[in-house]
Amino acid sequence: MVLSRGLHTAIEEKKRAALLSIGSAMLLLCLKTFLVIRTDSLGILSEALHSGLDLVAAVITFLSVRVSDRPADERHPYGHGKFENFSAFIETGLLILTAVYIIYEAFHRLFFRSVHIQPSVTAILILLVALSIDMTRARTLNVVAKRYSSEALEADALHFSTDVWSTIVVILGVALVWAGNVWNLPWLAYADSLAGLAVAGVIIWVGSQLGRRTLDALLDAAPAGLQDQLVTEVGNIDGVLRVERVRLRRAGNRYFVDATVSVARTANLEQVHALTDKIEKRIAQIVPADVIVHAEPRAPRDEHLFESVRAVALRLGLAVHDVTASQQDGHLFVELHLEVDENLSLREAHRRATELEDGIRELGKDNVDVNIHIEPLGRHIATPDTRAGEMRQLELSVETFLNGMPSTYDELINCHEVRVRQVEHHILVSCHCVMKSDLSITRVHDVTAALEDSVKERFPQISRVTIHPEPPEAS
Repeated sequence: MVLSRGLHTAIEEKKRAALLSIGSAMLLLCLKTFLVIRTDSLGILSEALHSGLDLVAAVITFLSVRVSDRPADERHPYGHGKFENFSAFIETGLLILTAVYIIYEAFHRLFFRSVHIQPSVTAILILLVALSIDMTRARTLNVVAKRYSSEALEADALHFSTDVWSTIVVILGVALVWAGNVWNLPWLAYADSLAGLAVAGVIIWVGSQLGRRTLDALLDAAPAGLQDQLVTEVGNIDGVLRVERVRLRRAGNRYFVDATVSVARTANLEQVHALTDKIEKRIAQIVPADVIVHAEPRAPRDEHLFESVRAVALRLGLAVHDVTASQQDGHLFVELHLEVDENLSLREAHRRATELEDGIRELGKDNVDVNIHIEPLGRHIATPDTRAGEMRQLELSVETFLNGMPSTYDELINCHEVRVRQVEHHILVSCHCVMKSDLSITRVHDVTAALEDSVKERFPQISRVTIHPEPPEAS
């Protein structure tokens, strides 16, 4: 709700600015047309033509702002933002046509035809009023254009900014012609045509700058330095190995960015999704953008052997655990447990294990031996054969036995939450064992394995023991 309210406010403010521009352009056109009739000044005529085109441009701007703010639809999945760029391009063409006509008329008056100009103090005062209107409108449009990154409003503001300077030039030209009439200096009559040429020069310069920018926007040219900035910022995000490519295009005040990045090939889908979210948010902090991130799995330069083994298994769609390795005389021996569907035949399970062995051997060429223990993946959820209370005596016996083991293993503090279940004619035991918190996980694993073996040796009827180790502060 907050977002839609803010968007509605932005649209309404842009429309008000565009309507103000239309009203100002109409007023200026009326004032300058009146002066052209009164003075026959080329400078004022050029300004009147300029204001007439400004009126057309302001109407185009108003329409483009209304269209560009429409949401994306089925025919326009990227929205309607390009309409602002297109309208600015049309305005550029109108400016150039105006400048060409003014230059033609100026040279015609300078070399082929004499026009009697009738300047007056009234004309200068009216031009000063027009100047103040230009300054007010240019400032208002520029504020709104910057606030909402509107290229159409920015183009309109640029037009009126140039109107300020061109109007000053015309005022100077009319004043010189008026001074020539008062002081009987006929050669000052050329100041009017020269003022027209100056206005045409300003129009051409503004039109070329605006045209270059709008053409860049229409051709999806990236703003200078922005692509490099995005590559640097994305590359600095933890988890991104390398930025492969960043492309961006602009439509109105919004960018569309697609980035291809390299990520660790052992990262799971959730980790990659979290990383892409982080990339999208970082890009959105730099530019208002709709971002798409494509992640490529890659091996990090310092990838550990075990990570490489897991990556091979992941590529084959296999689940592995208990990966161990030893190296002697330049020869590597790798052991691991492979989990496969419990309904597979030995032939099919062995085929998958062989594929995994071949993939692991490629990591070390001919100097790798692989031994794979195959076990069922375990998808079946079993139902206990007996009620929990029927195994209570065995639970107490196992708990008493384990709590007597600290005399043998000083790493062990105590055992609790012993649970015994009989499932499909097999007795299973699970419990929690508290151990010293500063022990290495390797030592903890060795102790829990020894405790599990001791329980099965003491109680032969037990098929499996699972011990969960925890530090004292967790219990």
